[in-house]
Amino acid sequence: MHLAGWLTAATFATRAIAQSSPSSPYGTFPQANDAFRFQPCPNTGPFQTLPALNDTRAEQTWAALFNPDPNGWLWGTPKANVTTGIYLCGYLDVPLDYTNKSDSRIVRLAVLKYQVSGLALSGSSNSTAGKKSARTILMNPGGPGGPGVALGAFSAEASTSRLSSGKFDFMTWDPRGVGISLPRPHCLPSEATRDRWSFTTSQELATLESPQSNSLGVTDAYNEAIWRTCFERLGDIGRFFGTAFVVRDLEQIRIALGEDDISGHFVSYGTDIAQTYAAMFPSRVGRMVLDAPTYTPDHRRRAGFGTASLDNVTHSYIDGILGDCVKAGPDYCALAKPVPGGGPVTLSSLKSRMESLLASLAERPFPLYRPNYGPVLVTYSSALDLLQRGVYYPAFWADIASIFADLESGKSPSASQLSLLEANRWVCPSASCASSTSSPAGTPDELMPFVVCADAYDAPEPNDMAWWRSLWVNMTATSFITGDTRFYGAFRCRHFTKFWPQPAEVFRGNLSQPLKNTLLIVAATYDPATPLRNGRRLAAELGRDNARLVVHHGYGHGMDNHPNKCTDAIVKAYVLNGDIPQQDETDCFSEGNPYVTTTLLPAPPPARPRTSCPSRAWSKRWRLFVPVPPALRGPRHSCDG
Repeated sequence: MHLAGWLTAATFATRAIAQSSPSSPYGTFPQANDAFRFQPCPNTGPFQTLPALNDTRAEQTWAALFNPDPNGWLWGTPKANVTTGIYLCGYLDVPLDYTNKSDSRIVRLAVLKYQVSGLALSGSSNSTAGKKSARTILMNPGGPGGPGVALGAFSAEASTSRLSSGKFDFMTWDPRGVGISLPRPHCLPSEATRDRWSFTTSQELATLESPQSNSLGVTDAYNEAIWRTCFERLGDIGRFFGTAFVVRDLEQIRIALGEDDISGHFVSYGTDIAQTYAAMFPSRVGRMVLDAPTYTPDHRRRAGFGTASLDNVTHSYIDGILGDCVKAGPDYCALAKPVPGGGPVTLSSLKSRMESLLASLAERPFPLYRPNYGPVLVTYSSALDLLQRGVYYPAFWADIASIFADLESGKSPSASQLSLLEANRWVCPSASCASSTSSPAGTPDELMPFVVCADAYDAPEPNDMAWWRSLWVNMTATSFITGDTRFYGAFRCRHFTKFWPQPAEVFRGNLSQPLKNTLLIVAATYDPATPLRNGRRLAAELGRDNARLVVHHGYGHGMDNHPNKCTDAIVKAYVLNGDIPQQDETDCFSEGNPYVTTTLLPAPPPARPRTSCPSRAWSKRWRLFVPVPPALRGPRHSCDG
């Protein structure tokens, strides 16, 4: 069945279900003719499951989740003389394979919307309540593997306020293979088996004596084994997770919204989606903000996803975490306090002290005891995880500096500071860790390689071990913090085409055709994942008629992590009114030293669905293993975009 006809059939099914749904003061949900099948989200957060793909009564299953009591719904913040907004949860079915109309398989995309006008009471004469806004701000948080629904459930209201003064609805989705969207690329049957596999690989790598001679060979074998497991469990669906199909899903979202073009806030890898969308559907480009931009052609190269910004990581660490610590002084940064016999703290002396501390952790981890966790080891690997978190998120700098200062002096960090390390602890995935049948949760760990490897499946670079070994040397020399992590993330692609020789679709066109509207690019000078040169290359290829660039002078990944009023004002004027800067490049400077202007973060809230990078959400479970030197650490997360 053609997509248009299939959507019509779904609409009729939704109408029939709505007529039999329980009633509320606001009517019944899902409402007739709603392609997204929206119903109010429960006030405990978004729905955690969608109807199974093999559910022949999916519409009825979904409608049965509706709670007619408005007290159980997730509303926005009440404001004087303003209708209270409402969070709506739904889903949209799209083809699994856009290149084969005879393939009836589908993808079920989880969707969340914050509707600023709230809902209209049944029989009300209010002409605006319950109406969609003139535009919808779509958001993708990046990854690949960042779930939009979990993030949107606690950020959508604030985001539309910041981007449009609360005028426009805000909507996000879990892309195919992400979060609660279906199908999910689960290569392992449960969280327990996934953790066991990760522990096994790390233990094996930790016993190797000569990383130059055999660590890559061992990792290579592990990578082939996990790809084979993916293939045996998933079959051909590994061909359908690439960026081009995510873009086609986005176009179906636009059609279902009934809007003429796409407007939104796309972050990090989300800008890959936005760039590709603009190239594939140039006449449908609305007001699209590309924040922390990638440069899509980079990701057509082997390991291109991991090599783009390694130098920026080093600069962010030295100039930012260490340099701004010295500038802030001991009142704000614990590492700026002189050590006994050390004299005044300078950038050079602090850099040497950190090198010594990290070397000591590589030699022998720091043992701790925490009442809630028992024995804890601060390893070299976990120390690098903290530094990686720091270059992404300046709000953590003061906490991280305090942790390292305590470790340097031989003291146990305080309970509040150790919350950052406790977030790295392994957590039992179910009531019984011995269970091998617990339902697997949605993880970006498994999706990311499918996207990254598919987008570079035909990369021109060599694929032999000598080339990969040379790449490892170069990447770890450029960045001791993330070079190893990003290398191993890229290295997994070596065997992708052995099982999926060709993805169903990749985009290989240029980015320079005329667009309906001008894109706004925001690139930060010290972004550790998407450097400023990405924004400049992208703006140059798009051309002046298609793009303007805001140079965001600040630290962290994306404009939100070291904000300034200048960038915020330009972005809001663009999203709200379509205003674009007159200059090709506009400089905006973040206010203040992050050690001074940011406050210490509270303890993590209850766990939310896992995401791809350190603090997209608090719930990410980083694993703390036995100490493993840089050359021997196994695959960990690549947070390159």
